[in-house]
Amino acid sequence: MEFKKLTPEEENVIVNKGTERPYSGKYESFTGKGTYVCKRCGAPLYRSEDKFDAGCGWPSFDDEIPGAVKKQTDADGIRTEILCARCGAHLGHLFKGEGLTPKNTRHCVNSISMDFIPATSQTAVKQQSATDTAIFAGGCFWGVEYYMMKIKGVISTTVGYTGGHTENPTYEQVCAGNTGHYEAIEVVFDPSKTTYEDVAKLFFEIHDPTQWNHQGPDRGEQYRSAVFYRNQNQKDITEKLISILKKKGYNVVTEVKPAGKFWKAEDYHQDYYNHKGSEPYCHGFVQRF
Repeated sequence: MEFKKLTPEEENVIVNKGTERPYSGKYESFTGKGTYVCKRCGAPLYRSEDKFDAGCGWPSFDDEIPGAVKKQTDADGIRTEILCARCGAHLGHLFKGEGLTPKNTRHCVNSISMDFIPATSQTAVKQQSATDTAIFAGGCFWGVEYYMMKIKGVISTTVGYTGGHTENPTYEQVCAGNTGHYEAIEVVFDPSKTTYEDVAKLFFEIHDPTQWNHQGPDRGEQYRSAVFYRNQNQKDITEKLISILKKKGYNVVTEVKPAGKFWKAEDYHQDYYNHKGSEPYCHGFVQRF
């Protein structure tokens, strides 16, 4: 990944997680229409329609472009830090419960962490549609995420629960087998660098799509194999790939279902194997296409 060369002031905030002085940033009271992108890597972060005046001295947004922003506990152990999901650049902090907008969320962002692309620019139009999202279930979500994160063009991954009937499910509830949920992963990717078909192919090659209600040694309904399509194109591609596998002799049991509400799993499940420093025990790459 190529990064833009930063000035010492930019590096202090973006790399060293500093904070610019309040009311000093060029986007604090800026009202232009367009897209805010990461200063370091150019990834789209926020749309101008989600910006609001919080009176705090820094640009504020009550929503992000899907998959663009990563959240983690700040070094102070109290606040939530927000970073560019693509390159890890420090953006600022996330606050909730202030009641400033109906979404009750405030992304407090340093101006110096961003560039702005006007809506009149063709580039802005491209940036606003620069991501796509795929949702898969293929056994323990730790292993699926481990391999999905390695795809060139993947911007972010989030493991969670979907397909069931219980709202705000916990890991313990899902494992108990009475929520109907699958352990699943949401993959946000850049369509200019990879395609939905390539991402879906890898999904079918890193788990065994012929196993029902289990994957390797893991047993339970949450380990079912499924693709949750977000549009007709994703559905058609998935069914095409399954047809190819069946012609090759694979008794594919993977379900193809419309995407519904995706519930993010607990923080300790996110990027599990990288944090643990180990590799999956029930997933591995097998070339099938």
